[in-house]
Amino acid sequence: MASSRPVIGIPTQTLQAIEGIPEGLPASWVMNQRYYLAAASVGAVPWMIPLLEDIPTLREIYNRLDGVLLAGGVDMDPVTYHEERSPLCGVVDPPRDLVEMQLAKWALADGKPIFGICRGLQVLNVVMGGSLFQDVTAECTTSIKHDYVPTEGWSRDHLAHEVTIHSGSRLHSALGSTRVMVNSMHHQGIDRLGSGLSVTAVAPDGLIEAIEAPGQDYVVAVQWHPEAMSGEHASRLLSPFMEACAA
Repeated sequence: MASSRPVIGIPTQTLQAIEGIPEGLPASWVMNQRYYLAAASVGAVPWMIPLLEDIPTLREIYNRLDGVLLAGGVDMDPVTYHEERSPLCGVVDPPRDLVEMQLAKWALADGKPIFGICRGLQVLNVVMGGSLFQDVTAECTTSIKHDYVPTEGWSRDHLAHEVTIHSGSRLHSALGSTRVMVNSMHHQGIDRLGSGLSVTAVAPDGLIEAIEAPGQDYVVAVQWHPEAMSGEHASRLLSPFMEACAA
């Protein structure tokens, strides 16, 4: 009997693109399990997407999905937004860039729901023709601290700063508030906003923290990590996405 639960594709990343991985391990694809657990907790069937260069096979996988969740991870290669790489740009994963951008392009063309988290917000912005700050602190002199990363002793659920949410947005409808404290684990962010996107939340320094695509059925992305926050925050954000996928 067919299941009524939506199938959500969550792309992986290259193991060797993660800092600190020992040499000699076989080439592997991995991803933080929190994304899959969060998706399953709101009724989705999460599907790990391999980073295949075989586009016809990737398309067959995409065709079986009801939605795409673009997760957090390493920096995007600046070549994707036509810039030279800065020394402050971190580790990149070109195969992941290729797969996530292709999935996003297909989903945007087909009206298939997309939800982006941290890097996922940046991927969407680049796909829509936008660009990124390769390092927010270096390129924005008025920026606050955004890189509260676990490798420097911060917990993943540390509430780093407030975001101001625009009334009338999908994000506002989901969270029921115009001001929310969020965690923050990134050093890159949106510079030039992509075409067809609207800003729906900003940090105290003005950095874009959430975007939506008003012309699409459901395209929402946030710069923070709801899957790592305590309480109902993740389910409040992911449930509307899952409902859109089920529809």
